[in-house]
Amino acid sequence: MPDSLFVTSRCLTIDILMSWLYHMVMRTTLTLDDDIAAKLRAEVRKSGHSFRETVNRVLRLGLNAPRVPVRTRKFVVRPRPLNVKAGVNLDNVAELVEQLEGPSHR
Repeated sequence: MPDSLFVTSRCLTIDILMSWLYHMVMRTTLTLDDDIAAKLRAEVRKSGHSFRETVNRVLRLGLNAPRVPVRTRKFVVRPRPLNVKAGVNLDNVAELVEQLEGPSHR
């Protein structure tokens, strides 16, 4: 069955009929961005395969590609002086809030 291509003003919509589990047919509509549709069309011209074969091959390659973890920089906490007044205890938060805001903070 030939592939159906519908070009809209903003993107390319593709209807693909695929045989699935021998006798079942599954229709899938894909909406592609313009740049992706252009790359797929170029690949169709280069390879000589149908649009459906090219889409399936490119998706298969992408989905089967090994996933490389993204390296991120290690997060480092740099301590800074708090300049806390003498006599203020930072170990008990409730006591600290009461000292700073007074007994009516609740």
